[in-house]
Amino acid sequence: MALKCGIVGLPNVGKSTLFNCLSNAKAQAANFPFCTIEPNLGVITVPDDRLAKLESLVKPERVVPTTVEIVDIAGLVKGASKGEGLGNKFLANIRETNAILHVLRCFDDPNVVHVDGSVHPVRDKEIIDTELQLKDLETVEAKIKRVEKLAKTDKDAKKAFDVLTLLKTALDQGKSARTVQLSEEEKIHIEDCHLLTVKPVMYVCNVDVESVNTGNKYVDAVKKAVEQEGAEVIVITAQMEAEIAALETYEERQLFLADIGLQEPGVNKLIKAAYRLLDLQTYFTAGVKEVRAWTITRGMTAPQAAAVIHTDFEKGFIKAEVIKYKDFIDLGSESACRDAGKLSIEGKEYVVSDGDLMHFRFNV
Repeated sequence: MALKCGIVGLPNVGKSTLFNCLSNAKAQAANFPFCTIEPNLGVITVPDDRLAKLESLVKPERVVPTTVEIVDIAGLVKGASKGEGLGNKFLANIRETNAILHVLRCFDDPNVVHVDGSVHPVRDKEIIDTELQLKDLETVEAKIKRVEKLAKTDKDAKKAFDVLTLLKTALDQGKSARTVQLSEEEKIHIEDCHLLTVKPVMYVCNVDVESVNTGNKYVDAVKKAVEQEGAEVIVITAQMEAEIAALETYEERQLFLADIGLQEPGVNKLIKAAYRLLDLQTYFTAGVKEVRAWTITRGMTAPQAAAVIHTDFEKGFIKAEVIKYKDFIDLGSESACRDAGKLSIEGKEYVVSDGDLMHFRFNV
């Protein structure tokens, strides 16, 4: 399953610089508003140290990590929901994303223009929130008009009307759609709306180099502003991440990180946080031909996990052979795990755990 995140924020907050770090796609980054006009797309690999350990034991012909697709949207401004700046076009570009990475400028630099004249990340956050909420309100009101008459005689239309009314009330109050608690059955009625504020969001505080380990007053203000949302806040320095990404060797990158007191690049933390945001996890298939990571939603059963490889695997699912990652690393091979009784045969009800090594039996 593909993971697709949309990067949003005001102009000149570091979105395109961050995108370049993530994807090495070299999107244009410049010190003026609307530098990004068409959305930039990049596919990046998800960092996972477990793959290297599996590779060292299995010695496969190739290793295939799982990936994330990143969409860099042009900077939004006040009035974007009504077409200000280049708003409507870019709001549409993030409708198909799974999650939103909201980049906030949390650094002072007189040489970098701020579209609203001063550094104030909480205000910036509220501007973006409002524009996304207004766009969703427009979408919800349009669907209410379509179902209102039908709701008087049609049960499904009535359920849809009730759900949409709940959302309209929240959006009218300046709240995001994600704040409305809906059942899985109720969510079905708004799937076609592709609402922007129903998507999970992570706030990315772009700070100066001196604040990367400790944060600063701007980061503190953001954390306080979003504490009721239960949203994750990540602190990075986009410009420094660009310098790290430009280094050619792993050793050079490690030395750079050690000098500034970091264990790993901030973009690695961001990608892992995006996984947590969407409640995703990884399982592996491992053989001499290929060691591969597969992305699934937490709580998926073995047949559902098999379907990520091919839908026929789910349809014809019989059993799954499962080895826990730790057991495989400790014992060194599939045969050793089998001999030690660490390979289990699981049926359709088995819920896959993060890091499971799996082999599926199925009928064609």
